[in-house]
Amino acid sequence: MAVNVVLVHGIRTSATMWRAQLAYLADRGNPAVAVDLPGHGSRMTEEFSLAEVFRTIDNAVMAAAEEGPVLLVGHSMGGLLTMEYAGRADPPPISGLIAGSCTAVPRGAGLATYRLLARGLDALPDRGMWLADRVLDRTLPPETRFDFGAGGFALDTQDYALRTLAGLDVLAALARIEVPIWFVNGQYDQLRINERLFLRTAREAELIVVPRTTHLLTAMRPEVFNAILNLALATIEQRTGSPAVK
Repeated sequence: MAVNVVLVHGIRTSATMWRAQLAYLADRGNPAVAVDLPGHGSRMTEEFSLAEVFRTIDNAVMAAAEEGPVLLVGHSMGGLLTMEYAGRADPPPISGLIAGSCTAVPRGAGLATYRLLARGLDALPDRGMWLADRVLDRTLPPETRFDFGAGGFALDTQDYALRTLAGLDVLAALARIEVPIWFVNGQYDQLRINERLFLRTAREAELIVVPRTTHLLTAMRPEVFNAILNLALATIEQRTGSPAVK
């Protein structure tokens, strides 16, 4: 059975951020699903809560595990949430984890500063979307330019979701994860601050830093992120005896 992939998006965005990865996985022959978390994308009107977040991830993982080994992939907030989920005392049935753009402990001064910046952006005319659009225009290639916003931006959910992340104990969760982890950061990612700590804490992990890349690495350098997907999938295929696919 082919390795199945579950993808979890970051804050503000939605499942549409994974379009380039979903296309790659379909071509490779790996079943994949990108979820929308509560308060985001197709679930914009729902209330964000950690209980519903983990229910959403668990439902996707358990359904995928019925079909074969599972690679769990998260970006930014989604990466933090997938680490917390994967590090449960009763571990879920996954065979590997890619945690992208998320090697920062979500609490203390760092989280407070991030929330302050987000609030400042939200206070700008048009809630700062003109500035966000300009940044995306300048940093993303045409083929992925609109992927992050295609499902809408969860502006009303953002601050509450950020505050909720302080309730995670990501380092404790990391120490419990027994499957291989790939930490992936852009060279200019602001969330690289604790990457060495995360690497030391994990039992089996590899750190990959993508040169000349920002926080939005899945869309900025989709071919590189897809190559990392291929690396993780090949590792799981070898370990589980799953057939390699195209």
